[in-house]
Amino acid sequence: MQTQQIQFQNDQWAVKNTSPGFEASNAQLAIVFGSRELTSNQIHFDSIQAKFPYADIVSCSTAGEIIGEEVFDDTLIITAIQFEKATIRCIKTSVNEQADSFETGKYLFNSLNNEDLSGLFIISDGTKINGSEIVNGLNINNTKHLPITGGLAGDAARFSKTVVGLNEPATEGNIVAVGFYGGEIKIGHSSLGGWDEFGKERIITKSDKNILYEIDGAVALDLYKEYLGPYAEELPGSALLFPLSIRLENSDRNLVRTILSVNESEKSMTFAGNLPVGSKVRFMKANFEKLINASATAAENSFDKTKQAPQLAILISCVGRKLILQERTEDELIAAKHIFGGQTCLTGFYSYGEISPFNPLSNCELHNQTMTITTFSEQ
Repeated sequence: MQTQQIQFQNDQWAVKNTSPGFEASNAQLAIVFGSRELTSNQIHFDSIQAKFPYADIVSCSTAGEIIGEEVFDDTLIITAIQFEKATIRCIKTSVNEQADSFETGKYLFNSLNNEDLSGLFIISDGTKINGSEIVNGLNINNTKHLPITGGLAGDAARFSKTVVGLNEPATEGNIVAVGFYGGEIKIGHSSLGGWDEFGKERIITKSDKNILYEIDGAVALDLYKEYLGPYAEELPGSALLFPLSIRLENSDRNLVRTILSVNESEKSMTFAGNLPVGSKVRFMKANFEKLINASATAAENSFDKTKQAPQLAILISCVGRKLILQERTEDELIAAKHIFGGQTCLTGFYSYGEISPFNPLSNCELHNQTMTITTFSEQ
């Protein structure tokens, strides 16, 4: 596997790094992360297509672009990949083409599944989709427990609209899946948060999929506002700083959930993922050192350290972490890069949600407020 990374910044293209032996005309995949305005621009798409004429071009808007140990806003980061032995296949659908989010995930997996499939990488619209339902659809027929990872597109901290594209400028409502085929490609993954839980454990008593109404029989929005104190006036944006930890029934694993919107008239909160009735929740707050250390641990867990470092790592971190860390945002990237060393090509973006299994051979989950890392190596 060889890679090349190019950045568009301040109206200029610049090659940032190129692997020995990389040939642009042989690249099969170009992953593009950038601002909504740039990823949806036809002129910029044409430039990318001219650079990598035979590659599938997968793009999405972000809340920040990652290259190496740096994070940028309002740029384009292209990572072009030339596989030696593995093959890929990409597919796109939209929220308007499927019955619901569950059927969207089911369609994507079924369309790409065959006996040579080694894993899927998913990039989804971040505002029009129920991420938990997409994940459930992806899992339903994944009987081999193949790794499925990825994330939800971002839109800075605006939460207005996100865009995703495949072989055309990115537009709203799309979901793209990349299938990797062949036994030579090895896909690793890990996802960790690093937030502190506090207060008593509470039970969700009324919800509808990803819309939360009551906790412990009380109005959830009122309880949450009491918890936020002065930050309540800044909802829904301030909710990124104070997520919920949720433990589903019959599970010993906790997921993190972040608010997307608030409905004052209904006294409800809409989250990026489902919150089933009977699930147990606790409030959370940031711990700077734990957030950064979680990034290093996720990097450690994403590949077999008895072998060489991966050739490519895609880092997907939540916009809430970026808002919390602020000037220390790059610290979590530096922590990951320190684990991988200098030979691994690093790219990624800040997202509205992350997709990854907890462990190998387990179903993928929707996460919020985590650093999620997917690694790729050709043997």
